[in-house]
Amino acid sequence: MGYISLGECVSDLEKHGHLIRIKEEVDPFLEAAAIHLRVFENEGPAILFENIKGSKFPAVSNLFGTLERSKFMFRDTLEAIKTLVVLKSDPLKAVKNPFKYAGSGLTAFSALPWNKELFSPVKFGKTTISALPQIVNWPMDGGPFVTMPQVYTEDIDKPGIMNANLGMYRIQLGGNDYIQDQEIGLHYQLHRGIGVHQTKANARGKALKVSIFVGGPPAHPLAAVMPLPEGLSEMTFAGALGNRRFRYFYDEEGFCISSDADFVITGIVEPGQNKPEGPFGDHLGYYSLKHLFPLMKVRNVYHRKNAIWSFTVVGRPPQEDTSFGALIHEITGSAIPKEIPGLHEVNAVDAAGVHPLLFAIGSERYTPYLKEKKPQEILTIANHILGKSQLSLAKYLFICSKEDDPSLKTSNIQGFFKHILERIDLSRDLHFYTRTTIDTLDYSGTDINSGSKVAIAAAGDKRRNLWTELPKSFSLPRPFTNYKMVMPGVLAVESPSFESYQQTEHEIEILNSALASKDLDGLPLFVLCDDAGFLADTINNFVWVSFTRSNPSHDIYGINSFTEHKHWGCKGPMIIDARLKKHHAPELIKDKKVEERVNRLGEKGASLYGII
Repeated sequence: MGYISLGECVSDLEKHGHLIRIKEEVDPFLEAAAIHLRVFENEGPAILFENIKGSKFPAVSNLFGTLERSKFMFRDTLEAIKTLVVLKSDPLKAVKNPFKYAGSGLTAFSALPWNKELFSPVKFGKTTISALPQIVNWPMDGGPFVTMPQVYTEDIDKPGIMNANLGMYRIQLGGNDYIQDQEIGLHYQLHRGIGVHQTKANARGKALKVSIFVGGPPAHPLAAVMPLPEGLSEMTFAGALGNRRFRYFYDEEGFCISSDADFVITGIVEPGQNKPEGPFGDHLGYYSLKHLFPLMKVRNVYHRKNAIWSFTVVGRPPQEDTSFGALIHEITGSAIPKEIPGLHEVNAVDAAGVHPLLFAIGSERYTPYLKEKKPQEILTIANHILGKSQLSLAKYLFICSKEDDPSLKTSNIQGFFKHILERIDLSRDLHFYTRTTIDTLDYSGTDINSGSKVAIAAAGDKRRNLWTELPKSFSLPRPFTNYKMVMPGVLAVESPSFESYQQTEHEIEILNSALASKDLDGLPLFVLCDDAGFLADTINNFVWVSFTRSNPSHDIYGINSFTEHKHWGCKGPMIIDARLKKHHAPELIKDKKVEERVNRLGEKGASLYGII
C-alpha cells in the first residue's frame, strides 16, 4: 500500500481492525512500554496512544507486531520487492531494460528519490527534544530513547542521497550527562554504514552531519533495517516498497530532511566528542550498559502537522523486532545463501537473541569418492558466514551437511540440534576463534565488542543414539545434585553460583573425575546453569540461557578434554557453563506497580478490555 504518511497508515490499520486507540493518559516512563509488551504478548493490534503525559504528540507502537499485519501494510508491493531482492538489482535498471524487468512491477517513479521541498509536510513546525514523548522502556534505562529511528548520514567522499546510509540505531534523548535539548546520544554497533561515514569525517577533522527521521510511511523504517544487496540504497528500496518516491530536501544548514517524516532531528557529531550512553534494555533480554558513544549536538527538531511519534520496545525475544525479522525473511528469501557458495540455509535464532546463535546448512561435496564423510566444505562455508556483514557478529555457529538429511530445516530448533548431536565428533568438530569481535550488546565476552566464537560442524552418518531419559544408574557428584533432561542428548545441570573461572576449573574437575570412565555417548551436551527447571522448561529457555550467558573460549569445557596441536576437543560430553557471571549485564525485569496499572486497562470499559 502506497501510504503517503504514517497518519494514513494508522487510519488504514484502524479501518481494517488492526489498530486500537488508548484514550487514557499514559505515563511515558515505563507504562507505555508495559502496555506495548502486554499487547504484543497477546498478538494484539497496533496501538495509538492519544494522550502521552508531558507531550502534545500522540505515539504509535506495535505497527509491525505480527507478520500478518506487516504483509497487510505492504500488500500491494511485497511480491515486486521480493523480485527486486532476488535480482539484486537497482530498480533503476528496470528503466534502462524495461522488457528484461517487466515482471518486477517496479518503476523509476517509485524507486528514484525525489528532491522535493515545496509543500513538505515536515516543514510545518519546529519543537524541542524535551517536547517529544519521553518514552522510557525499562526501569534501569539511562533515559528516554528513540527506538524506531531512521538515522541518515552521507559519505563525505561521495555526498548525495544515492550513496547515503539509512540505519536504525537507538538514540538517547536525555539523562546521563547530556545537556537537555542540546545534546543526544548516538549508539551504533559494529559493521554499520554510519561507522564508515564517521571514520571518513574524523580523518578529515570534520563533523559528521546526522539526520534522524521518526515516523513517515512504514516503508521507511523497514528500509532502515533491511540487509540490502550492495549497490541498492535504503532510500531507493523505501520508495519501491512503499510505491512512493522517497521525498527529501536539504535545509539551510545542509542537513538532509525526509519530507514525509513525522519528525526530523538534525545535528552534528564532531571528532572525538563522546559521552556515556545507556544503560538500555536491549533485545538479548539484558541491559546494554553505560559506555562512551558519539555525542550528537542538536541543531533543529522539525515536525509535520498532526505528527505521530513512532516507537517500539525490545527485550528478551520474541518482541516486535522478531516480527521485523520475519518480514525481512519473507522479503529476502534465499538472497543471503545465494551470496555464499554452497550455503542453502542460515537462521539467526531469534529465541537466543539473534547474534549469539546461528544455524546453517551447507553442501558437502569435496570428496564424494570417500566412504567416510567428515566436515570439509562446510568449514569453508562457516568461515565465509562468520566474515559476512552482520552474520560476523555470531558467537555460536552450528552447521551441517544438506546431503545427510535434505529435509532438515534450520527453523526447527530441536530437530536441528538433534541432527547435530547425533553426528558430532567432539574430538574433531569444534573450531574456536578467540579474542575476536562479538555483538556490542553481548556481555558474555571479555569486554565491549570482544569475546570469542565457535563453529561446530557436523557431517556424515549418524554416530549415536541420543538418550531421551536418564538411566536409573545415572548420577552426578555433589554439588551437582539437581539436573533435568532438556531434549534428547542434552542435560541441564544446576550448579552453585559462579564465583570465578578458577573455581569453575575445580568444579569441572569434580565432574571429570566422576564421569571420565562412564559411557555417556548418548548424552553429548551438558549445560551448567543457575536453574535447571527453568532452562529445561522450554526450548526457547534452553537456547536463550545457554547461548546468551556463555563465551565459547571461556565457558566451553569437556569430559576427557585435550589440546593437540592447538586443537581443543573432548572424548566425553561437551559442557557449556551458562551460569550468570559477575561481568554479565542485568536481566530485564518488569516493574510490578506498572504492571498493575496495565492490568486495570484490561478491565471492562477500559481501552484494552478483551485484548490483554
